[in-house]
Amino acid sequence: MLGIGAFVPGMLIGKWFDSYRRVSALYYDLEKDAEAAYGRLVGAFETLTGCAGRWHVAAGGKIEDLTAWKRNAGASMLVDKKPTTLTSSLPKVVRSNVTPPSVHVGRQVLFFMSDLVLVKDGNRYGAVGYADLQTQFAPSNFIETGKVPSDAEIVSYTWAHPNKNGGPDKRFKDNRQIPVCRYEALRFSSPSGLNELVEFSKTNVSQPFCQALSALAQLHRSSDRQFITINAHTRE
Repeated sequence: MLGIGAFVPGMLIGKWFDSYRRVSALYYDLEKDAEAAYGRLVGAFETLTGCAGRWHVAAGGKIEDLTAWKRNAGASMLVDKKPTTLTSSLPKVVRSNVTPPSVHVGRQVLFFMSDLVLVKDGNRYGAVGYADLQTQFAPSNFIETGKVPSDAEIVSYTWAHPNKNGGPDKRFKDNRQIPVCRYEALRFSSPSGLNELVEFSKTNVSQPFCQALSALAQLHRSSDRQFITINAHTRE
């Protein structure tokens, strides 16, 4: 049996490696508690995938200019966010008997394996242990200028070009009302530099996933026999 500290090749820990023509085979034999904890993670992930709207938030900036505020429906922040993919998949450089949940965060992909988060960035791969993974989630009001997701809650309306008092600025033609939707933001971070934000069209969906991640982290801290993995390396 391999202890929890030996289940991943050393080159994955603490640095990136070039995946060119390299394949790692990770075969898991999970003990009962670990299997149940990972099953809860997979179940919670399915709740996230069920949201009609799922986005990766790449960047944001505060609006301080009155003209920009008027032209952007009274928003206090401008964010660069795009629809993202949540699916169950393996990276091409890994063969495994477990197909993990994965989240696309811009150019990177996070693969939630049984024992750690595998991070793909182009042809490079790194890893974040669950004990080092930090999560935060919170509801977020978003002025939705695009199509409103079918499961989103509309909490209010604003104008495409508002006055300071909240009413419409009549100097703009076709000044329409725009819905303000209640979304939920989920951040993944780590001491090694991971810092990614995703957003969902429903609220109260992130907590079960974060709790499942915390449970996996606790198992890693308390036991060295929960996650058994056999490793092999091949060339393609």
